[in-house]
Amino acid sequence: MSTIPSVTLNDGTWFPELGLGTYDLRGEEGIEAIVAAIDSGYRLLDTAVNYENEREVGEAVRRSGADRDTLLVASKIPGRHHGRQEALDSIKGSLDRLGLDRIDLHLIHWPNPSVGKYVDTWRGLIEAREQGLVRSIGVSNFTEEQLTELIEETGVVPAVNQVELHPYFPQDELRAFHATHGIRTESWSPLAKRSELLTEQILTELATVYDVTPTQIVLRWHTQLGSTPIPKSADADRQRENADVFGFTLTDDQLAAVSALERGRLWDGDPNTHEEM
Repeated sequence: MSTIPSVTLNDGTWFPELGLGTYDLRGEEGIEAIVAAIDSGYRLLDTAVNYENEREVGEAVRRSGADRDTLLVASKIPGRHHGRQEALDSIKGSLDRLGLDRIDLHLIHWPNPSVGKYVDTWRGLIEAREQGLVRSIGVSNFTEEQLTELIEETGVVPAVNQVELHPYFPQDELRAFHATHGIRTESWSPLAKRSELLTEQILTELATVYDVTPTQIVLRWHTQLGSTPIPKSADADRQRENADVFGFTLTDDQLAAVSALERGRLWDGDPNTHEEM
């Protein structure tokens, strides 16, 4: 079993440096995959209302037999649940589906800017934390400007901002903003899915140097940048491989070379969108 190290969030709670994405892990097979990940050492389980698998995540937590206090279960408020009371109701619905007495990290899944209620939604999250429904609160897919608005309007800094981040899209400016304000970066799509990323020469060369896989090079790049990647896999062997990235350290020059992949490719993504919102 891999030991995944953790960091301390700005609210004083612990947060693993690598977690499990659970998008599309549903049904009995999904439960078994999540249990396998817990058995392999994963402690951060990332779900969302829109993933339609909160029940499976909660059941996996119970079946695993792991001490509940050693697991960090995260979920998200979808765009259609924006507003203070709507956010509180959404969180209670997530708790019911999970079958847990608390959610360890709850995020606003995206700012839904056309509706413009993300500040009120954030107030709902703050209230949920005060009520003990959730332990830590954060956001996903928020820009620097939107984060600034939350902080200025409420005085509460998100503990986490989960954003698209990978070597083709390293988010340098946003990560710098996070570091300045004590916000933990979390990476969705950490391997730039449906792309040629893992065949890039620099990654295959580094994999040979460290006797690991290109996937492990990318995930180690994330952790050394100070971001928590949440790769998704239903395969137990792949889960173990993904978690086994803390036994080597990339040099500063190697980190820069991986980050330079952004400059060699035009990325057409939008940091404020997410196909799973």
